[in-house]
Amino acid sequence: MGAQTGPLRAGAVVAAAAFALAACGDIAPDSADPERARCDSPQVILGGVTSLADHIEVAVRFTCVGAVQSATVYLPKTAGPHPGAVWVFGNGPQTRLPFAAPIVSSLVAAGVAVLSYDKRGVGGSSGVCCPGDHQHFNLLAADAVGAVNALRAVPDVDPKRVGLVGASQAAWVAAVAGARSGSIAFTAIADGPTVTNGEELLYSLLTGEEGGGGGVLSDKAIEYRLRQAGPTGFNPLPFLRQMKVPSLWLYGLRDRSIPAQDCIARLNQLIREGKDITIKTYPNASHGLLDTVPSDPDALPALVLWVEQRTR
Repeated sequence: MGAQTGPLRAGAVVAAAAFALAACGDIAPDSADPERARCDSPQVILGGVTSLADHIEVAVRFTCVGAVQSATVYLPKTAGPHPGAVWVFGNGPQTRLPFAAPIVSSLVAAGVAVLSYDKRGVGGSSGVCCPGDHQHFNLLAADAVGAVNALRAVPDVDPKRVGLVGASQAAWVAAVAGARSGSIAFTAIADGPTVTNGEELLYSLLTGEEGGGGGVLSDKAIEYRLRQAGPTGFNPLPFLRQMKVPSLWLYGLRDRSIPAQDCIARLNQLIREGKDITIKTYPNASHGLLDTVPSDPDALPALVLWVEQRTR
């Protein structure tokens, strides 16, 4: 019986993955997440300004597709105008990052203004969370573009040097936003899937990262299952092909949430097509390169340096 446990469990995980993928594939276009959603000229309201020892904070509200988004801008105390970065969250309900978050404080210390906002439908932001968790990225992309344009409207920020920084699911949001808006100057993403939603889900189920099973197949067996299933669900590649700005991608090669090697392979194809893409890998790192306790401490400094150099 013990000898059969591994294969039986692996089969159950594959079956569960197939069911989950089928369910995702059956999601109908959501009228609450319209493809036409855009936020190129948001109504921006600047609120109170607080000057602290090492930075300045500005309260901001901006309206995108009928929903008011609540945000904070963190400004360096050095002379501007400053380049800017909007933080884009991954999946699930998320509230804005505080200044103490390493990604915020590190960028501000490098002279980069940062805007972080409560995700649509969370905290001080209105709307409904979280369409990205159901493969719908139109509203989230509109909010990201709106946040960029809100940051561009803040005094002492250079409107020509504002981009997107994020992690995980933020890759899909940034791809849609970057393809649809000319106001985004760059994107810098950690742990970001460039594979389809279905491939990412199947991979994380097979590795045991999601679903409470998995973890019994070898890397080669997982790769075989991915090839069998093929691309399904939301596909970021058409949007990435439309992007015209430089991008940075950071990957931990021991990531069990996304198939990093497949993601890198697709980015390399885009590089061969002429895209300005920089890839950095961390052999012993897992998902969470930009977490408060990162899976590799070298990832955040590399991202900050790249943004600093690209926005000079």
